[in-house]
Amino acid sequence: MKTVKVIVATHKPYRTSSDPLYLPVFVGSAGKEDIGFQRDDEGKNISLKNPYFCELTGLYWAVNNLEADYIGLCHYRRYFGLKKAGKKDPFESVLTLKEAEELLKETDIILPKKRNYYISSIYDHYKSTMYIEPLDEAGRILKEKYPEYYPEFEKLKQRRSAHMFNMMIMKKELLKEYCDWLFDILFELEKRTDASQYDAFHARFYGRVSERLLDIWLNTKGYSYREVNLIDMGEINWPKKISSFLISKITGKKYKKSF
Repeated sequence: MKTVKVIVATHKPYRTSSDPLYLPVFVGSAGKEDIGFQRDDEGKNISLKNPYFCELTGLYWAVNNLEADYIGLCHYRRYFGLKKAGKKDPFESVLTLKEAEELLKETDIILPKKRNYYISSIYDHYKSTMYIEPLDEAGRILKEKYPEYYPEFEKLKQRRSAHMFNMMIMKKELLKEYCDWLFDILFELEKRTDASQYDAFHARFYGRVSERLLDIWLNTKGYSYREVNLIDMGEINWPKKISSFLISKITGKKYKKSF
C-alpha cells in the first residue's frame, strides 16, 4: 500500500482534522515552545525563515524529512475536499486518506481548484496589492537560470486563474523535483532582495511569489493533475476582499493585511 501524508501548516494551536491523512506541523517553530504538533525545526530545515517564507518552511521540512510515497501541504484554515464545505462543520467535507488513495491511483498530483481573478490578470492583481519588485526579480532569475520556464512567467500578465496557497499533494519524487527548482529560485531571490525594506506583512513575499511559480512549473513540465475542492474552515468576507482590491487598484495603496 502506498503511503500518503499531508502536512497541515499552522503557527498556533488550532483544531485539525483527525483523519490519518493529515499531520499538523508547527511552522516557524525554531526557538519556540512546543504546541503539541510536529515541529519544522527538526532534521534538515529552514524553520528560521518562516517570517518570510510562510508555510514553505513546512513544505521544505516535509520533502526533506517525511517518509511517505506521496506528500502534500494544506493549511489549518484551508483543506482539500471532494465535497463542498459543510455549513455546520467544514471538517466533515475534508479529503480523507481513503479518498486520497483512490485519487492517487489515477494521478500523481492533486491540487485545489484554480482561483479565478475576474478583474485583473494574476500579475496585475499582485502589482496592485503587493510590491511587484520581488516577483519581477523572480522572473529575471527564471530567465537567467531556467529560461525554458520564462515564457510561462510572461503568461502571468494575461492569465486570470491560478492554483494558489502553495497547496498540493504529489508523488514524493515529483515534489522533490519541484522543491529543488522552487527553493533554488527563492534562495537566489533572497540574495538579490532585501526583505528588511518591507514591513512584516510584505516581507512574506517569498511565500506569495512561490504561489505564482507552481503553475509555471506545472505548465512547463506538462504534468497532468486532478483538481479537488478547496475547503475553507471559516467564512470569507468576499465583499471586503473585492472592495479592498478595488481600492488598491484605484489608489495604488498596497494591502496592509490578509483578508
